[in-house]
Amino acid sequence: MPVSLKQEPDSKLLSVDVSGKLDKGDYDKLAPEVEKLIEKNGKIDILLKMHDFHGWRMGALWRDIKFDMKHYSDIRRLAMVGDKTWEKWMATACRPFTKAEIKYFDEKEEQAAREWVGAA
Repeated sequence: MPVSLKQEPDSKLLSVDVSGKLDKGDYDKLAPEVEKLIEKNGKIDILLKMHDFHGWRMGALWRDIKFDMKHYSDIRRLAMVGDKTWEKWMATACRPFTKAEIKYFDEKEEQAAREWVGAA
């Protein structure tokens, strides 16, 4: 499965694992869960872990951009964990689409990413 979501207990942190190539159906699953958490908690934090991730199909990329614009101010921090150079570049490229503080971590730094994204 390309997308797996896990809300951390008693927190505003959502862990999102992605792999493969995302399509529109993945956003049908992802968007409502994120929106429920935002509605419940206000601003949220996201830990995005990319494992063997190959990007988006065209329809999914468009859905991602629309989602980011809709929730421009709803994400406080976004920690991106990956192992590819283009994933690190993606952390910079998505900054215009959100007010979130964004930081990229190598996959070996997942614990540091978890600590950073959850820091007050």
